[in-house]
Order: sequence, then structure tokens, then C-alpha cells
Amino acid sequence: MEDYNKIIESLNVRINSIRKIGVIKPVAVENYYDVQNTILLLNKGSLSCNDESDLEEGDVLFIPSGQSTSVFYGDRKDSVSMTNEELSNDMDQYFISDNVDVDSDNFSFITFDSKVFESVNFFQSLDIPTFVIKANTKLRHIISEILEENDANLPGKERMVKLNTEKLVVEIVRYILANNLFVEQLATNATYFKDPRLLDIFAYIKENLNGDLSNKALANIANVSEDYVGQYFKMLTGINPQDYIEYQRMEYAVDLLRTSKKSIRDIGQVVGYRDTAYFCRRFKMMFGISAGKMRRRESTINF
Repeated sequence: MEDYNKIIESLNVRINSIRKIGVIKPVAVENYYDVQNTILLLNKGSLSCNDESDLEEGDVLFIPSGQSTSVFYGDRKDSVSMTNEELSNDMDQYFISDNVDVDSDNFSFITFDSKVFESVNFFQSLDIPTFVIKANTKLRHIISEILEENDANLPGKERMVKLNTEKLVVEIVRYILANNLFVEQLATNATYFKDPRLLDIFAYIKENLNGDLSNKALANIANVSEDYVGQYFKMLTGINPQDYIEYQRMEYAVDLLRTSKKSIRDIGQVVGYRDTAYFCRRFKMMFGISAGKMRRRESTINF
């Protein structure tokens, strides 16, 4: 338990999107994917994921960062199936985020970061699947508090939203522990976050996304041999360092698409890609959607 407390204390939480979404027409998204964690609280109607049974009203669907998931919004049998990219072109045909009719299918939608030592996405590092949290009154109340604070526009709004999002993350971790979910992943995670050399590598990568991130550079940071650093990193994290680096670069690229007016060319260079065409290819390969469409999607419904 002490290890989990240390991890929770080290988490840096940041909210991104807060919305109440109404479903205009049922739709199935074959490959929903985000670099941030996604919470969907079903308020009314139908919602389901993958091959799981439909959620009941008040249930929460949690999609960890980096997980590709099939999501069914509205009645599954009447839904139109499409990819994330296809949906981004016709978002307003299927969803509404203003003046949502409480009597129609609708859900609360939140995306957030939760990074250990401001470097590693905690839930993504666990490599856990999408799962449903059923009948959790406390979690439902926290989500409602986040939406109410976000809509109220009162003094201290941002602070209150952040505090409630931190409570949201803690409650999810508590639910995982209380229900003995993903025990092996949690044990591994707690172990490698104790290794100071690995933490130094995480910090170095974060600060040098557009710099030298070769295995030689990482080996110097960890004070291990260049031949061994890849094996060492994969042994502790389950992935090789270059795959981790690309994910971090793309995660930062998405953040810049959401929060800045930089050109796609400039964003590619900021995150370490000198060749814009290669950056665009890798971006679409990872997210199933082009960088330009990702930006347009985020500027409309943040969904």
C-alpha cells in the first residue's frame, strides 16, 4: 500500500475536456483513441464498448490513455459504424454539446492527464484495457462536481476543477485496488517507479523531445552501456525506449494541436521531427487520423 501512496502522491493531474454530450444519431466508433484518459458517465440512454454489455445509467466507462477501443453511442443495433477519422468529418451530425436535451441519450465526457513525476502517463504505463465502473455513487458525484464547477464560472473555478479531477483519479485507483483488478500491472508499475535511473531517463526524454534521444544518450543518463540500455528500459517498462519516445512526442504534438496555433510543420519540429511528411505519416499511423483533422476535431466539440 505504501508504494501506491507514493505513486498517487507523485501524480500530476491536468484536465483537458469537460463536456455534456447529447447523441443525435446512434454511432459506433471502431477505433476511439486518445493520448489522454477518457471518462464517459452515462446519464441517460445507451452506451457500450467492445463486446461488453450495455452500461446502465450511472455507470462509468474508463478508457485509459493509448488504448484503442470500439465505443457505441446510443442504441448499438441502430448505430452507424465508422472510424475515428470518418467521425471527425461529421461530428455535428451525431453529437451536440450545447443545450443537451436531458430526456435524450446523453453522457458526461472528461479527458485528463495523470502523469507520474510529470513524465509518464500512469494509466497508459499500466497497459490496462478499457473497463466499466458500475454503480459507484462517489465517482458519479465527483464527475458531476467537475461539470458543475466548470459551468459555474465562479472564483476559484480552475482550482476546484483540478482538485476534483485529482479526487477522480484517486477514486479510480481505489476502485482498481478494491476489486483486485490488474494486480500484476500495478505490482510491476510500483516496482519500476522506484528505480532512480529510469526516472532520470523519463525526465531527460521529457526535456529533450526535439534533441538527441539515441540509445547512446539514454545510456549516459542511466550510467549503463549503450548495448544494455534498450534491454534495461524494456525490462522495467515492457516497451523499448524508442517506442516510448515516439509516444511521448506524439502526445506532446496532440497537446500543441489542442492548445496552440502553431503550424503542423512547426509542431513536428518542436517534438523532434525534421521531416514534416514523415511526422504526418507517423501521426496518422498512431492515431488513425491526420494532424489537421485532429486539430479541427478538437476545435469543434473537443471529442
